[in-house]
Amino acid sequence: MNMIKKIATNLTFWVLFAITSGILVGHFFPATGVAMQPLGKYFIDVIKLFINPIILLTIVTGICGMGDFKKVGKVGGKALLYFEIVTTIALLIGIGVGYLLEPGASVNTSIVAKGDISKYSGGNVSISWVQFFKDNLTIQVLLFAITAGIVVSKLKSKEAILPKVYWMSKYVFRGLHLVMKLAPIGAFGGMAYTIGKYGVATLVPLGKLMACVYITMALFIFLMLGAVLRYYKISIWKYLGFIKNELLIVLGTSSSEAALPSLMEKLEHMGCHKSVVGLVVPAGYSFNLDGTSIYLSMAIIFLAQVFHIQLSLEQIITIIGILMVTSKGAAGVTGSGFIILASTLTATKVIPIEGLALLLGVDRFMSEARAITNFIGNGVAAIFISNNEKMFDRSRMYKAFGMHKNEL
Repeated sequence: MNMIKKIATNLTFWVLFAITSGILVGHFFPATGVAMQPLGKYFIDVIKLFINPIILLTIVTGICGMGDFKKVGKVGGKALLYFEIVTTIALLIGIGVGYLLEPGASVNTSIVAKGDISKYSGGNVSISWVQFFKDNLTIQVLLFAITAGIVVSKLKSKEAILPKVYWMSKYVFRGLHLVMKLAPIGAFGGMAYTIGKYGVATLVPLGKLMACVYITMALFIFLMLGAVLRYYKISIWKYLGFIKNELLIVLGTSSSEAALPSLMEKLEHMGCHKSVVGLVVPAGYSFNLDGTSIYLSMAIIFLAQVFHIQLSLEQIITIIGILMVTSKGAAGVTGSGFIILASTLTATKVIPIEGLALLLGVDRFMSEARAITNFIGNGVAAIFISNNEKMFDRSRMYKAFGMHKNEL
């Protein structure tokens, strides 16, 4: 009886069940699967309502608790430096694996399902940083929250204001917990739609590319990000186990935003300082897209191989330089992956932009890998910066992981 009750209240079980059900419905009843899209879409839309309030409340209370404003600037500076180093490594890894495994070699383009790229190939596809800050609401809220946190901490009435902010934070997270109980419905809708609309059969012609993307991102997570955590004697396996529910939600919905508020809360529970989480995680969703970086660089090498184009060292360096800028500047823009690719291909004038049509058919299946890698990478960034700044409570981590000191 206790076992049945435990299963009935286990979110991991129900999200896994929902994902499996979504795959089956999408495969055997494609039209029904496509009709399930609103379930995934509306779940993500509701979760998005919590993101900006949580960023605002977390940063205001975190900065007031930190007290030292120079430390806020130091944390922000270190985070941006970390983002640039790690995403550059991700770009290089994508190019390296692309050349090593050659996923574009011997691809028969005549049997690949092609998509419509008219909205990416026509007109100006360059990235505007002014437009980036104008359209990216998360960055705007982040900057406003930092300013508000500094102002509140300077007020004489701070002690009267902070309890109200903590009270609001408590009820916002309580609302989030209630919405997260609907995660299986969102995961079911997202997965049923993906399989129903695109079909597993579309993966066969570009199966090697798919395999390369997933293998590369797995290696990046366990080797690169694992090494980052191991530097501070933290197990990547323990960390992934701690956020397994969130990972399944990201997998089912193909959106890392669907679990962002929950990730921020869990990072605090495992010992990261509130202000570091509030600064690093939202900023990471614009500047630390590890999975996207791997995919973009690998996609360009793939297309070069498909069209039998030998890229020179100078051209490869140029591509890396362009992607280092555009992969950040397009964050938060709908269809950003293809806008970045179109921008890069247009700038280099070496690979036909029409090649994007080959990728559209399987992009949805690769978006899960991108979203999960971005999600894990931003959590690791917050853990690294917290430890580096000595703003990490290891006793809370041991408690969150359900372990003792000598187990790491």
